[in-house]
Amino acid sequence: MPSNYYLPNLTIEPPPDRSLGKYGLLRLRYLKEHRPVVWAEYVMDGKLYAHLLETEDAANNLLENMMPGMAKEAGATEELKARDPMRWVGLMNCCKAQVEEIIFAELIMI
Repeated sequence: MPSNYYLPNLTIEPPPDRSLGKYGLLRLRYLKEHRPVVWAEYVMDGKLYAHLLETEDAANNLLENMMPGMAKEAGATEELKARDPMRWVGLMNCCKAQVEEIIFAELIMI
């Protein structure tokens, strides 16, 4: 007796060569919670981990490229680091928070 069922040919995407970092995991969480259709499309196409690793790399590059300029603008110099380390740490933390806000707006929540 022939069956009238069509079963999808689904395969599981192999895990990435490296683990996901902070920004890749944030993007995954955002997709699952706020964009489930986009998340499902990436899963069905087998491109989820590639997308997450790409987001991770782009976020880290943006952080590396923007931090020196932000620190210089804020006045977080080596001289300040030697003279007043607590103030220097506070300025660097503020700069990192500003850059991460940009990363979230431009890479994570799109």
